[in-house]
Amino acid sequence: MKSLLASTCLIGAALAFAPAAVAAECGSVTIASMNWQSAEVLSALDKIILEEGYGCEAEVTVGDTVPTITSMVEKGQPDIAPEGWVDLLPEVVNRGVEEGKLVVTGDALSDGGVQGWWVPKYIVDAHPDIKTIDDVLKHPELFPDPEDASKGTIVNGPQGWGGTVVTSQLYKAYGAEAAGFTLLDSGSSAGLDGSIAKAFERKEGWVGYYWAPTALLGKYEMVKLEHGVPADPAEWKRCNTVADCADPKKNDWPKDKVATIVTKSFADRAGPEVMDYLSKRSWGNDTVNKLMAWMTDNQATGEAGAKHFLTENADVWTAWVSPEAAEKIKASL
Repeated sequence: MKSLLASTCLIGAALAFAPAAVAAECGSVTIASMNWQSAEVLSALDKIILEEGYGCEAEVTVGDTVPTITSMVEKGQPDIAPEGWVDLLPEVVNRGVEEGKLVVTGDALSDGGVQGWWVPKYIVDAHPDIKTIDDVLKHPELFPDPEDASKGTIVNGPQGWGGTVVTSQLYKAYGAEAAGFTLLDSGSSAGLDGSIAKAFERKEGWVGYYWAPTALLGKYEMVKLEHGVPADPAEWKRCNTVADCADPKKNDWPKDKVATIVTKSFADRAGPEVMDYLSKRSWGNDTVNKLMAWMTDNQATGEAGAKHFLTENADVWTAWVSPEAAEKIKASL
């Protein structure tokens, strides 16, 4: 009886210290939350999964792409940038990897950050011949200019955005003016969103610049137009992104690589299970768009959005984690 009691005590003690052992292996971890919705919810999701599933002691810090990744290279902090838009500063990321200070674990967005010209799906459903930018330019009557119904209009982003410069250059490259289209300055992000909402409410034609992932594309079903030509990165850099370049060519908008980046010091101490999770944790724009639309409609924080995703999408996130971690995370919900 005494030996049985002693064994039971030893097992109980081992179980009691098991979470602490896991926490000690993972240790404390700092996670960068960038100042936009998709990055906010992803950092909150990583915090919950790393804490509840793998025993880490996670802290979310506020950051932005350039200062965060630069700090990771130069200071070794924060430990994780869940949604790193690496194409915004490829030299810094490449230098960090080459110097053994950064590890790119995998794609945070499986289909990348997407920019381009979009139309409502109901337009494509009614006119299945519309697939490309050139197809749209054959139908100015479907996208009437509010000031002159004899012309079509393409809605641009506000001044100061890179996508606004590119749209202006593509407007020239595709001969949109000669095709009977004007280029409308939306004035602001709210103005751009409002023009789309208004079109959907009235079931009117709309074509213009937008991007994913966004809450708006989770609410309104849009179709991205094809560019009709292969991508030419050299030409894109030479002229499509340069406001005063006079001779832009038709080109395909490149997708932005959006990756999860960790410091090499964290990768070394985190353990293989944590790194396996960070390498598998990837979701698509459609999933993120719908989640952000729910967050916007419910005025939800990143943490609330993460818990909603975990509750409603177990089929997605359980593939990222070990079975043991999945059970712990489900129990925490």
